[in-house]
Amino acid sequence: MAISDIQEYTHLTEADIEALGAELDAIRRDVEDSRGERDARYIQRTIAFQRSLIVAGRLVLFASRKRPAWLLGSAMLGVGKIIENMELGHNVIHGQWDWMNDPEIHSSNWEWDNTCPSSGWKHSHNFTHHKYTNIVGLDNDVGYGVLRITRDQKWHPKYLGQPLVNALLATFFEWGVALHHLETDKLRTGEVKWEDKKEMAIDVLRKVGRQVGKDYILFPLLTGPAWKSTLTANATANFIRNYWTYGVIFCGHFPDGAEKFTLEEYETETQPEWYLRQMLGSANFRAGPVLAFMSGNLCYQIEHHLFPDLPSNRYAEISVKIRALCDKYDLPYTTGSLPHQYGQTLRTILKLSLPNRFLSATADDAPETSSELKFRIRGGMKEVFGVDPETGKRRGLRTALAMAGKHTAVRDHAVREH
Repeated sequence: MAISDIQEYTHLTEADIEALGAELDAIRRDVEDSRGERDARYIQRTIAFQRSLIVAGRLVLFASRKRPAWLLGSAMLGVGKIIENMELGHNVIHGQWDWMNDPEIHSSNWEWDNTCPSSGWKHSHNFTHHKYTNIVGLDNDVGYGVLRITRDQKWHPKYLGQPLVNALLATFFEWGVALHHLETDKLRTGEVKWEDKKEMAIDVLRKVGRQVGKDYILFPLLTGPAWKSTLTANATANFIRNYWTYGVIFCGHFPDGAEKFTLEEYETETQPEWYLRQMLGSANFRAGPVLAFMSGNLCYQIEHHLFPDLPSNRYAEISVKIRALCDKYDLPYTTGSLPHQYGQTLRTILKLSLPNRFLSATADDAPETSSELKFRIRGGMKEVFGVDPETGKRRGLRTALAMAGKHTAVRDHAVREH
């Protein structure tokens, strides 16, 4: 099972969690109070750069019948679409720049370059995913309705095709986002009726029509004799954006350490515990300035989930404070290189395509899924936690995980010796 008692799992007292919540509230206030001209310049320059890149790419594609121009134009469009989706669309729609009161850069007006309407994304992502992050049965992003990424999801023969489904989802990710918004998995099972989704489906079809018309009809025709090569360049740019967006999002949600939670945990959750769930349910990857920019600063997924409506350009400085809090409260700060995080994600996707009888670990103590029961079954571990009377430091989840690893190693060694 997933985590049903976040206090027990983290080995923190109620007072600890309240204190952690207060410190996170203070971080939010500090950023809100310091937003200003520097942040405004950042988003304005980003918009100008992205639009210039798209315009230049479109102009280059007038010569797209020549291979170098096709390659350059496709690359420029692909990068431009990535920036628009990740650093602009995703973050603007979250309301990160609403404080500027600029109607052009406001979540109520921004429409992004994606088949899912921004109004729909606000509900399926901003509300459902960020409110119910990694709660099995409430957060539709746990597997996106097509993948099994935790043992809390009952195995079904359809999951044998999960490796192929994963590849298709990566390739056509923007289309997957639109279908995910419509909850097509629930429509198939009858859990949701088509009548309830009629207006939403009409909005999606309108947006799809605009996207298809723009990328595959209007802009190719504008290049005249080069229309065929322009059309393939536009498709290639969309594939580039799809693969990159898929990779960034999956690396932020499905590596080891991005925990899952039960409805039971959510029903009694306080605001500080919501903060804690965001910290435990998300994962970062290490990035320099360029990679961070190209990921929409979602290399700081933990910080984003804690403060989804704060400006993305501030996540790097926020991350320093979050790391310090993790040290203070002895909590893990889940991060790694981009290849490492995706490697763990892909391993989980491949592994969980199989029935449980082929899996060695349990639902409470597996690399991709764990719960507070992983500590109970090691009898006598919990009482060693709390504040160390000698050092005054908290001994929490990070120490618990380290001790659990040592316990497992000793146990496995004893089994081999026997």
